[in-house]
Amino acid sequence: MSVDVTARPEPPERPLKFARRLVVLGDSTAVGLGDPLPRRGGWRGVGPLVAAALGVERSGYLNPSFAGARMRCVLTQQVPAAVAHRADVALLVAGMNDTLRPDFDASRIAADLTEVIRRLRETGTTVVPVRFHDHSKVFRLPPALKRALSARVAELNAAIDGVVAREQVPCLDLAGLPGAYELASWSVDRLHPSELGHRMLAGGFTGLLADAGFAVPEPVSLTCSGGAEPSATGHVGWLVLKGIPWLWRRGREFLPYAAVIMWNSFRAR
Repeated sequence: MSVDVTARPEPPERPLKFARRLVVLGDSTAVGLGDPLPRRGGWRGVGPLVAAALGVERSGYLNPSFAGARMRCVLTQQVPAAVAHRADVALLVAGMNDTLRPDFDASRIAADLTEVIRRLRETGTTVVPVRFHDHSKVFRLPPALKRALSARVAELNAAIDGVVAREQVPCLDLAGLPGAYELASWSVDRLHPSELGHRMLAGGFTGLLADAGFAVPEPVSLTCSGGAEPSATGHVGWLVLKGIPWLWRRGREFLPYAAVIMWNSFRAR
């Protein structure tokens, strides 16, 4: 009995895909908050960093995201522009605002995320959502609020995980990024990534895109450059004008849920 030992040729490598059009969808992190540009030039953030890494020119870049956006906002207000853009890649950072609202509904978020992915996929777009870190480890909270927020994020992530598994799309796990819980990764408000944090996000996204077969001609550097160093005056101004009012609004909405968590914890003792 003879054995065929003829060497079999290696399967040909798939040609790299080049992203020419990129869209960034989501909330204030997608906008770029935490990574200001010099001379009050607005925000940079993860989107332009990924665009530069992929070689996407300015005409191919679109960012219809806005602060406070929830998953339903992405579906109804941002996806139509993204579909018209016919992007090769869509980055999606949304869901954290949902966790702070009294009408939080993980199943509805899952349904909206599914629809976002399917509508964009119809135009040939590779969609990359995120699953979230435990933000209570970054933003210091009283124990009851910490437990409540952690529970909400866990529900959100379970919903996202289910959609990602069913739709077979790549997903960036923010908790798995090296340094995700280090203070240097966060801006002064502890709500948005710093420039370093945005660079970490961009590196995570481009790593997944490379795994999906996209060329990454200029890998993202973790060395901060090109942004503006936020001043102490700017920090205080943001906290007084934007940060504290935001925390007050969200805190009033989130507190009843936290109270239920605290009561259930007390009863279980």
